[in-house]
Amino acid sequence: MPDASRLVAALSLAFLAFIVSGQIMPLMTEGMDFGWFTYVNVAIGLAIGWVVMGDRAGRGMTNAVNNGLTGMVVMVFWALFIQGGYEMMRRAMRNRYDGPLEAVAAIFQIGLDYAITIFVTHIVMTLIVGGILAGLATEYAWRQWR
Repeated sequence: MPDASRLVAALSLAFLAFIVSGQIMPLMTEGMDFGWFTYVNVAIGLAIGWVVMGDRAGRGMTNAVNNGLTGMVVMVFWALFIQGGYEMMRRAMRNRYDGPLEAVAAIFQIGLDYAITIFVTHIVMTLIVGGILAGLATEYAWRQWR
């Protein structure tokens, strides 16, 4: 059921994904073509905010902070998985893998490599603070517009 808390959660995580995507780009290898990188991450933020965070609103301020952090972690997980899957498909089209199991295992290896790359102080702090603020904004929207 659509409500204001779901909308605020979706927009908050989408905004967080947009900001963090811009912070990640300079950390990647020189000359990397990002293409739809930011758009995909924003769409993931919208979906996770709507489904995960919006559903858990209205349980108090402590749970709001936990809700925001949970939404942020789920968003990062799915972003790493989807971006890793895209990179695996790009490499698979160049015949870099001997079989399908090696290609599927590469999704997790690539996602782990991306996670190590983005595990720097300013991105981690942006994610934590943004997740907390998204959770609090979602709780506020639930209280304000029931």
